[in-house]
Amino acid sequence: MSAPTQRPPKVTEREARQVAEAARQQDWHKPSFAKELFLGRFRLDLIHPHPLPADEDVRRGEAFLAKLREFCATRVDGARIEREARIPDETVTGLKELGALGMKIDPKYGGLGLTQLYYNRALALVGSVSPALGALLSAHQSIGVPQPLKLFGTQEQKDAFLPRLARDAISAFLLTEPDVGSDPARLATTAVPEGDDTYVLDGVKLWTTNGVVADLLVVMARVPAAEGRKGGITAFVVEADSPGITVEHRNAFMGLRGLENGVTRFHRVRVPAANRIGPEGAGLKIALTTLNTGRLSLPAACAGAGKWCLKIAREWAAEREQWGKPVARHEAVGTKISFLAATAFALEAVVDLASQLADEDRNDIRIEAALAKLYGSEMAWLMADELVQIRGGRGYETAASLAARGERAVPAEQLLRDLRINRIFEGSTEIMHLLIAREAVDAHLAVAGDIIDPDKSAGDKARAGARAGGFYARWLPKLVAGPGQLPGAYGEFGGLATHLRFVERTSRKLARSTFYAMSRWQGKMELKQAFLGRIVDIGAELFAMSAVCVRAELLRTTTDHGREAHQLADAFCRQARLRVDELFGRLWANTDDLDGRVVDGVLAGSYTWLEEGILDPSDDGPWIADATPGPSAEENVHRKIP
Repeated sequence: MSAPTQRPPKVTEREARQVAEAARQQDWHKPSFAKELFLGRFRLDLIHPHPLPADEDVRRGEAFLAKLREFCATRVDGARIEREARIPDETVTGLKELGALGMKIDPKYGGLGLTQLYYNRALALVGSVSPALGALLSAHQSIGVPQPLKLFGTQEQKDAFLPRLARDAISAFLLTEPDVGSDPARLATTAVPEGDDTYVLDGVKLWTTNGVVADLLVVMARVPAAEGRKGGITAFVVEADSPGITVEHRNAFMGLRGLENGVTRFHRVRVPAANRIGPEGAGLKIALTTLNTGRLSLPAACAGAGKWCLKIAREWAAEREQWGKPVARHEAVGTKISFLAATAFALEAVVDLASQLADEDRNDIRIEAALAKLYGSEMAWLMADELVQIRGGRGYETAASLAARGERAVPAEQLLRDLRINRIFEGSTEIMHLLIAREAVDAHLAVAGDIIDPDKSAGDKARAGARAGGFYARWLPKLVAGPGQLPGAYGEFGGLATHLRFVERTSRKLARSTFYAMSRWQGKMELKQAFLGRIVDIGAELFAMSAVCVRAELLRTTTDHGREAHQLADAFCRQARLRVDELFGRLWANTDDLDGRVVDGVLAGSYTWLEEGILDPSDDGPWIADATPGPSAEENVHRKIP
């Protein structure tokens, strides 16, 4: 068959939503602390006492971290990676020798078999030296070939690929295309069956992290439907050196300058059917399930960045004097340092709790992981911004320039640039808001969704009404009162009990607000994205407060830092409560409707007069590059790291 030449398929908004909905994990077979939180049920028993790793997991994890720390301290030159915009081959080779490519791979396949907890701690450590290097390891193991094979691969696939991946084969995940981002229904890359044992891939993939140096790829491609064949978006393991694959461009970014990210073209690339992961049409479900835990790598890196922000702020603000005293003693700076310390404690608490829940596998953590990614990326960005502000002009100056004029080379501005991408990739903040909101209202849609579905018959709506009536008759009364109104509730947490009572009360208030909004807007609720974003942000703060209190109590009973941990937890919770109160106020008092009218005016050209008096330095190239399938006319910039 000849290569297809069509553009991404045209789909309606409804069709796009149906594709996304079909890829969701539909059932809840395990409890979820965060899901219950959005439903107004504060299930503290699901996270307290704080889960702990097994002794053997600790021994194995700490032993590897010690080796990794030594390697990063002596053999990783973060400044060189930033300067040359490339990770040296010898650095990657050293990580291979250390076994870092196989951190999450089972020892029976040659991996280290680290838990999610220690894997994330390793990423935080590496990322503190070079965020680009941390991204390479994360893309390889969190979303690259190892994780989908672990979850969905056949035994033959595991035997064939996992030993290579644990030893020296770098992997990449290829989903995004030049004209396809968070709307996979428009995926244009095709995988056309050729007989029973081969697929032929054609298409172009954009922003392929690790794609420039990868040996193995996970590729999402659309299999055409045919008689007796379901088709649909499907996942494949593809050898990166297969004939017809060309890495046409190595992308350059604001930050993460050592990132091996490129544009990859497939032209009549033959892939064995044995390399298909799961059945045809299961690709998006595989991708989303992989990301349930894979997303935890980003907040791990953010937690590490938060720790570094605190360290630099502490050292600098104690050393720098203005107006007769260290700048840390000026309240305007001191409040920033308090925010850094409290939030660094919170980010680590969120990541460690979510990681340990993932390791125990007794809870469904899809919402917890998504909240960790959302919260970590947003708060770490604020922390980096505050660090730059505390450092003043030195925060804006590059580390190389500081060193050249005789001062400590502190890469604060680099951190700001490096962290910015975390609010975009593996689910932008806006997409995470919608994804989490969809899961948060799942219980409501399960019982009342047919009522607001225009395609359902009158009979279906009547039956849904009966189900909804029974559900809400049982659920709504429970939102009126709870332990959060009892002065002695959660007394074992000492001074933090007041914050847990706040979480319990606010969880019920959040659920009532969500129910009211659904009653008010019904089928239009999904269009109220700003409202849903605030609902999710409130839930994220409540989840973080819960994790912080549980962690502080754990540290009180197991370490010598209990008093300090409680103080940090108290500070964080008080700061978080102010943010929660503001978010609740903005649920109903906001400019959302006016903003919509302004947008209409902007798109209609009503305000183009406002753009006068400037020159646009952009060139006149297309907004989206042509991605028509066909042979490549570019040089292949793929390189193999020995």
